[in-house]
Amino acid sequence: MNFRRLSGILLHPTSFPGTPGIGTIGKPAYEFADWLEAAGQRLWQILPLGPTGYGDSPYASFSTFAGNPLLIDLEMLAESGWAEKAAIVPPDFIKSDGPVDYGAVVYWKNPVLKKSAGWFLAHCSERDRVSYEAFKNDAASWLDKYAVFMSIKQVYDAEAQKKGVSGMWNEFWPQELASCNPAAVSLWESNHTREIEAIKVIQFFFFSQWKRLKTYVNAKGISIIGDIPIFVAPDSADVWANQHLFQLDKRGVPLNVAGVPPDYFSATGQLWGNPLYDWAEMKKNGYSWWIERIRQVLSLVDYVRIDHFRGFEAYWSVPYGDRTAENGTWVPGPNTELFTAIKKSLGDIPVIAEDLGLITKEVRELRESCGFPGMKVLQFAFDEGESGKEGMTNAFLPHMYEKNCVVYTGTHDNETMQGWLENAPDRQVQIAAEYVSGTELTEKAARTLADSGKLCRMLVTAAIASTGNFAVIPLQDIYAVNNTGRMNMPSTTGTNWTWRMAPDMLTTEKAGWLSLLSHLYGRNGPLRK
Repeated sequence: MNFRRLSGILLHPTSFPGTPGIGTIGKPAYEFADWLEAAGQRLWQILPLGPTGYGDSPYASFSTFAGNPLLIDLEMLAESGWAEKAAIVPPDFIKSDGPVDYGAVVYWKNPVLKKSAGWFLAHCSERDRVSYEAFKNDAASWLDKYAVFMSIKQVYDAEAQKKGVSGMWNEFWPQELASCNPAAVSLWESNHTREIEAIKVIQFFFFSQWKRLKTYVNAKGISIIGDIPIFVAPDSADVWANQHLFQLDKRGVPLNVAGVPPDYFSATGQLWGNPLYDWAEMKKNGYSWWIERIRQVLSLVDYVRIDHFRGFEAYWSVPYGDRTAENGTWVPGPNTELFTAIKKSLGDIPVIAEDLGLITKEVRELRESCGFPGMKVLQFAFDEGESGKEGMTNAFLPHMYEKNCVVYTGTHDNETMQGWLENAPDRQVQIAAEYVSGTELTEKAARTLADSGKLCRMLVTAAIASTGNFAVIPLQDIYAVNNTGRMNMPSTTGTNWTWRMAPDMLTTEKAGWLSLLSHLYGRNGPLRK
């Protein structure tokens, strides 16, 4: 892929303001696209779009193929005649601004969507009915099993909640359903047709609204960068319906799970708990599941960032049941075989490889052999003690970048840039300030520059000015928002993914500044061809 020199903004739709309870892909999303155009930005990066479950993480979805119902815009449904206007009015406890309260949103919005699905089936036009039937046919390879999975899950989650136990399919469901037995699944479908059909209609709502938005965004010369995690959630239709493709025992319980080993940041490593792929089994049918996964995401976005790319070269396998990731081992992944199969089926795919963390020579060789750009995060550039006799040579410094990379000030897993500046040691702040100003500064002077928000602005400029082909800046960093705007703190739950931008954030002044930077540093280029 030829990645042109472009810049853009990282902002997930849940962060849009002005819609009940949570950001949606309705009017605020279109206003954001207008602002991106005015700001001379050609990229909009989002997080995964799948339906979220426990912990509200877009990286732990009930399906890697489905869309998140919470992102559906109810006003647009009503305007399309697909919902009753009176039925979508939110209760008083649902606010249009402020942090997302996922528990409240799920409690209110999911029943409204279910009711709207029934309204659609009873009142839609013949043209809309044809479109819906075409959607079901096109998406049948994943939609049918997803709808059944969610239907079963709704029933047994409720029962599990009453008993105070986990409702996971491999722990609480009857064995014939947990094993995805065709006869049991077929019987369930015949006895729950209304619920299953509603789930499919809600997916139709999501994909109709998303594709309409994407058409609007692309028409403005803006490309969308999507995101998929390398692994999928254990409590997902993906694992339940494809158990032979994962390292599971006969009951569907994982044999080994994913994580990363102990390192400087964690003495016990990170235990993610995702079931691991049975790559040998996937190879038997030419990695078709992965090919369809990539095909699906590229029908929704223009580029795709793959999280934890290093896991394709080797993955950290931890015995199921361990409480930490310490006892894991490195196991070889599919390496180039997978991407050769994907290329044979889909051609050259526009992938960004998340290559952060413990990256070996072999991982770099895999990424380079595929031609994928890696990632550079400016927050990682200013460690003390890395300045030798040849000067500053940290690989995350802008003057060290190769062109085939994507530079970020930070990612969804990092502090905001302003938050990092407020919490970083004075010496690191001094190094950063001297680097972007080209001026010798005292620690006190550098700290003053940071506290004012000016240093954050200078670091954004440095990222856009860098040699990396793509520069993507979280919206929080454009406005020097501190850690009140942080999206995620890894290995924690309860307060992540909740940030929503202020209603008046998309200012003309910031658009003008970004437009100037894009012009000065040659990033106001054409749409990717």
